[in-house]
Amino acid sequence: MRPFELDTPDSVAAATAEPATYLAGGTTLVDLMKLNVLTPQRVLDINELPLRGLDSEDGLRIGALERMGDIAAHPDVYPMISQALLLSASQQLRNMASIGGNLLQRTRCTYFRDVAMPCNKREPGSGCPAMEGAGRMHAVLGTSDSCAATHASDVAVAFTALDAEVRLLGADGSRTVSLAEFYRLPGDTPEVENDLRPGELITEVVVPRLDWAANSTYVKVRDRQSYEFALSSAAVALDVRDDRIADARVAVGGVATVPWRLHAVEEALRGLPTTEESFERAADVAADGARTRGANGFKPALLKRTVIRALLELTEGSR
Repeated sequence: MRPFELDTPDSVAAATAEPATYLAGGTTLVDLMKLNVLTPQRVLDINELPLRGLDSEDGLRIGALERMGDIAAHPDVYPMISQALLLSASQQLRNMASIGGNLLQRTRCTYFRDVAMPCNKREPGSGCPAMEGAGRMHAVLGTSDSCAATHASDVAVAFTALDAEVRLLGADGSRTVSLAEFYRLPGDTPEVENDLRPGELITEVVVPRLDWAANSTYVKVRDRQSYEFALSSAAVALDVRDDRIADARVAVGGVATVPWRLHAVEEALRGLPTTEESFERAADVAADGARTRGANGFKPALLKRTVIRALLELTEGSR
C-alpha cells in the first residue's frame, strides 16, 4: 500500500468540495489499496456524515452509510433486498460494509485485481486477457470486446428489479438517477463504470413503493454456500391473482457487466398461470443476446434455471 493522506470532513459540503476517494466501510477500498490496484493520494473518511437512516413511510429511503447487516435485518425492507444482503459476503463484512459502498464496489475479476496483468478497467487500452483467458466467472450479457467483467453487487440486482434510484450530491448540487441508468455498459470505455461525477457522493437509495414486492425472493447460485460471488442470481417479485401472474419484476446478477433487468421475461410472464411449464416458457428469453467465451459457456442455461427456481419458490403454495 502506498502512502496517502487521510482526512475526516465534518460536513457533506466539505466532503464534496473537491474530488477525493471516500472511505465508508472500507471492505473494498482497503483491499484494492493493499493490492495497489487503487493508489489514491487523499482519502476522506465519511463515516461521521449524516447519511444514515431508513424511512419506509412511502417506499424506502435508505441512507448510503447504513450498514448492510442492519438493512438486511430491518422488518420494512422487501424480502428480495434482505435476502440479497444476507447472501452477500460474511456477517463480519456485512456489519462493516455500507449500502452506498456496496453499490460502488469494483469487479472481482482476477485480471483487474492483478496489477501484473493488463486490464482495460485499470489501464484503458492495455487489453483484456479475459477475452482469451480464464473466464469462467465472467459475464455473458452486456459485454464488449474491451471487457467482460461481472458486476459484483447482489443488492444492486434487487434494487434494479425494484426501479430504485440513487440520490447524488456534489459541489454542483444534488441530482437523482435511476440505478438502471447509473451503471454503464463497458463498450469501449470499461474504466467508466457509472454516472458518478468527481466529488459526488451517493447520499441515499430510494425504492418506490410496490406493495406486491412483499412476494419476492433472491436466489443466488455459487460454487460454495457462503462467502462467494454469484455464478448466477435472480431477484424476482410476482403479483399473483387467481393463480395467474398479473405483473412481475425480474433482474439477474453474476451473468452481466451491470445488474441486468429482464424486461422480456417480465412481459412473457404476465397473464400466465403459475405452473413450471409457464416459467420455463418465459425463461426461454432470459439469455437472449448472451455472448459466451469458452469456460463460461454454461451460464446461459444456468441463468434460465436460476430464474425458474426463483419463480417456483415464490409460487410453491399456489401450485
